[in-house]
Amino acid sequence: MEKNFDLIVIGTGSAGSTVAHKCRKAGWDVAIIDSRPFGGTCALRGCDPKKVFVGAAELIDWFRRMDGKGVSSKMAEIDWQALMRFKRTFTEPVPQNREKGFAKAGIAAFHGRTSFLDKTTLKVDDDILTGRFVHIAAGAKPATLSIPGEEHLTTSTQFLEMEQLPKRIAFVGGGYIAFEFAHIAARASAEVQIHHRGTRPLEGFDPDLVDRLVQATRDLGVELRLNTSVESIEKDGDRFVVNASMEKSKQSFEADLVVHSAGRVPDIDDMNLEKAGVERSNEGVLVNEYLQSVSNPAVYAAGDAAASGGLPLTPVASMERHVVASNLLKGNHRQPNQIGVPTVVFTLPPLSSVGLREEEARKQGLKFTVKHEDTSGWYSSRRVGMKYSGFKTLVEEDSGRILGAHLLGPHAEEVINIFALAIRSGLKAEDLKTMIYAYPTSASDISYMV
Repeated sequence: MEKNFDLIVIGTGSAGSTVAHKCRKAGWDVAIIDSRPFGGTCALRGCDPKKVFVGAAELIDWFRRMDGKGVSSKMAEIDWQALMRFKRTFTEPVPQNREKGFAKAGIAAFHGRTSFLDKTTLKVDDDILTGRFVHIAAGAKPATLSIPGEEHLTTSTQFLEMEQLPKRIAFVGGGYIAFEFAHIAARASAEVQIHHRGTRPLEGFDPDLVDRLVQATRDLGVELRLNTSVESIEKDGDRFVVNASMEKSKQSFEADLVVHSAGRVPDIDDMNLEKAGVERSNEGVLVNEYLQSVSNPAVYAAGDAAASGGLPLTPVASMERHVVASNLLKGNHRQPNQIGVPTVVFTLPPLSSVGLREEEARKQGLKFTVKHEDTSGWYSSRRVGMKYSGFKTLVEEDSGRILGAHLLGPHAEEVINIFALAIRSGLKAEDLKTMIYAYPTSASDISYMV
C-alpha cells in the first residue's frame, strides 16, 4: 500500500502517541508505527512494571528494617510468580487499549520496523508511507557491548517477564537498571553480582550519596565489583561464566542469569536516516531548540531518540511531546524547558537528584554554599529503621537560589519534587526554610536542609 499522510509518527510511547492524537484532533491525516507492542517502554518494559516490583521489595525491606522494633519479619517473602501476575494486570491491557485508541481517533496504525526511503517517505514491511512531516519517537534499546557471548545477555525487558527468578544473577554495568533490579532480586532471595568497569557507579549522581548507597547495597548482600570490565560471557550447560578483567588480574564468575545493565542508546540505527538527510549523533537525532531536525526541517524528534540535551527520562519525553505537537500545529514557537528535572534511582533507600552537582556548579564558576549531612540519626529515618540516609544541597551565595539538591533516604523520590519546583520556579532557600510543612513528614525535613 502507498498512502500519503500529514504526519507519520515512529513510536507509540511517551514521546509519540500524544503528538499523533493532537495532530489528528486538529484534522491532520496521521499514521503511527511501532515494531513492538503498542505502548512504549515506560508502560510496558520500564518505569511502571518496574515500580510494581519495587513496591514488593519495599515491603520486604520495611519488614526487615522494623524486625525487633515491634514487627516480626519471619513470614515476609516475595512470591515471584504471583508478583509477575500482578504486574501483568498493568501491562497486558496497554497494547490493545492503545490500538483501540488509535482506531477510534482515526489514526492509521502500522506494526513493523521502518526505514526512510527519502526525506519524508518510509517503508514498513510492504507499505510505503509519505508524510508532510515525520516525528521520530522510537525510544531506546540496550547498547551494543561488542564482547564475545553478548547474545547470552538478558535485557531489562526480558527480566521483567521472567516466570522464575534465577538463584544467581550477574549484572553487567552499574547504572539505574543494575541497582534497581539488584535491590529487587536480592530481596527476593537471589544471589546478586554487579560488575562495573568504572571507579564509581551511578555517575550522574552525587558521589557522596552514591558511596552511601553502595554501602547499603553491599550490606544487602550484593557483590558490587568496581573497576571490573566484563570481557566475555560463556554458556556452560544451564549456567553462565562471566570473564572479567579486574585492574591487573582476570577472574571468572558463575551465574544462572547475566543481565545487560550497561546503558541504552537511541533505537534509530536501522532507520536509514542518511536517506532522509537526518543528521544524528550517538545521543540521537540532532535537533534545534524546537526539537526539529537540524538538517531536515520536515522531521522532528523527541524523547530518547533525540539529542535534545534532556535526561533520558519518561517525564522529559512527555514534556517534549507537547513541544513537538505545538510546533507542528502552530509553527516553531515553543522550546523544551530542561531546567530542574528530577531523576530517581528506585533502590531501597531511593536516591534522587535535581539541578547541579558540586563539580558542575564549580565548572560554571558559581559561588555557593554546600550543606551535607548524614541523616540516619534523624527522626524521619530512625522511626523506620533506615540505616542509610543523607542529603546535599547547593545554594547560590548572593541570590539564595537552589542550585541543586541530592537526597538518599525515606521518600527521597517524592521530596525531590519540591526541590525541582523550587529550581524551576526560582524559589529561594529562605522560601523553603520558612514554609510550613505537615509534620512529621519527610518533606518537613527540607527546612533543615537549606
